Amino acid sequence: MSGPFAERLDRLSQEAVQALADAHDVGALEAWRVRFLGKSGTLTEELKRIGTLDAALRPQAGQLVNQLKRSLDEAHGARRAELLALQHKAQLVADAVDVTLPGRGLGLGSLHPLTQALRRIEDIFGGLGFVEASGPEVEDEFHNFEALNIPAHHPARAMHDTFYLKNGRLLRTHTSTVQIRFMEQNTPPFRIIAPGRVYRADASDPTHSPIFHQVEGLAVGEGIHMGHLKATLRNFLESFFERPLSVRLRPSYFPFTEPSAEVDISCLLCQGEGCRVCKGTGYVEVLGCGLVHPAVLARVGIDAERFSGFAFGMGVERLLMLKEGVPDLRLFYENDLRFLRSLR
Repeated sequence: MSGPFAERLDRLSQEAVQALADAHDVGALEAWRVRFLGKSGTLTEELKRIGTLDAALRPQAGQLVNQLKRSLDEAHGARRAELLALQHKAQLVADAVDVTLPGRGLGLGSLHPLTQALRRIEDIFGGLGFVEASGPEVEDEFHNFEALNIPAHHPARAMHDTFYLKNGRLLRTHTSTVQIRFMEQNTPPFRIIAPGRVYRADASDPTHSPIFHQVEGLAVGEGIHMGHLKATLRNFLESFFERPLSVRLRPSYFPFTEPSAEVDISCLLCQGEGCRVCKGTGYVEVLGCGLVHPAVLARVGIDAERFSGFAFGMGVERLLMLKEGVPDLRLFYENDLRFLRSLR
């Protein structure tokens, strides 16, 4: 077929082939398809013009338009496959990994600072011949109070704001309950520590928490006296804080020890010179202790005339706060990784 219609299709073919070669990405290729092959595209317009031709020329004109459409469809498919392959290759190059570069450091985890402190305490007392004992966190009033010389209506019970449960049970307010259970089942001499969680109905503030950790210690044997207690605690405290310390015992009161004492150490910040932390005294209180009350020994069937002992209790959070200079106990429980990593 010759004539204006055939010439127009020839120009259209050349124009389409050139525009296809100039399409360098998938977006441009789609614009090409809409321009030449779309419902309102150039080739569709040529199809509409067939109706204006002589009847004898229409079949041949239709064949020419369909041939051109098939040709452009094939060219479009080939160009699309070519561009996708180039795009994929470029992506592979962009994502390539240089295996000769040093690897990225892995963010290894670690034990929580309180767990580390507990293990440190256990190791120190283990070196002093103490063995670890454990007991239930849900206790009865006998082991939590009565056996420790704190009967009902005793004023000392006001010191322990207790979480009471059903059927006379409670959440233990100290790990001294473990000492009672151990003494019920063992014969002196023995030395134990009882680390674990304890619970008190305290409002959360920088120095108090309803859940915290204690380590109670107990030694029972013949001839045990306050000198043994002070030497044990001095050894422990200097090992835990990793420095020489001045240690003093101040008279105090606990229902389950007699005599009782609060233990102070020279201020870690000012080295005993006096500062804001120690309120100018040069000392900070770290734990309570005393000789086991004879009534406590009697309640668990130990001959108080033959045996004596000492006991002590410390808050793990308080010791760690002093050691690391942490101002707020709540920081240990907020799971801020920046804070936790600073104590590693």
